[in-house]
Amino acid sequence: MPDDELTHLDADGRLRMVDVSDKPPTRRRAIAQCRVALGAEAAHALRDGRTPKGNVFEAARLAGIMAAKKTSDLIPLCHPVTLSCVTVEFSQDDLKLLITAETTAMGSTGVEMEALTAVAAAALTVYDMLKAVSHEITIEQVRLIFKEGGRSGQWQRQEREL
Repeated sequence: MPDDELTHLDADGRLRMVDVSDKPPTRRRAIAQCRVALGAEAAHALRDGRTPKGNVFEAARLAGIMAAKKTSDLIPLCHPVTLSCVTVEFSQDDLKLLITAETTAMGSTGVEMEALTAVAAAALTVYDMLKAVSHEITIEQVRLIFKEGGRSGQWQRQEREL
């Protein structure tokens, strides 16, 4: 994309928030995922429910939902979005945990950043909840999987496996 087409820069090259007021509101949806490599000790503690701080999944789910709602407070040029729904789900496979978040809204701008923020905050909460068990935990591959709505339509990542 040529420099003169960058939408987040004004004529003087300063950062600005894009004006989306002329864009018609449409249903926006995004799905993001993140993998957390747990290590054997943390994976077993999580699987067996032996975690010193309580229910890791519920704490991380709430953190993800809350973070999605606060995305515009965290990302400087991100528009505030009134989210209709945020879900955060987990699947554990041996030594890894897959976190998936889905965000939905009716609006003039997408909800990808909200989904990405949700999985990142959920992953950080998993780390916080399990750090007393092990510091071998690694947060990996925060990435967008799917988005739809607006002028650009639908996009889906070709390789979905993390």
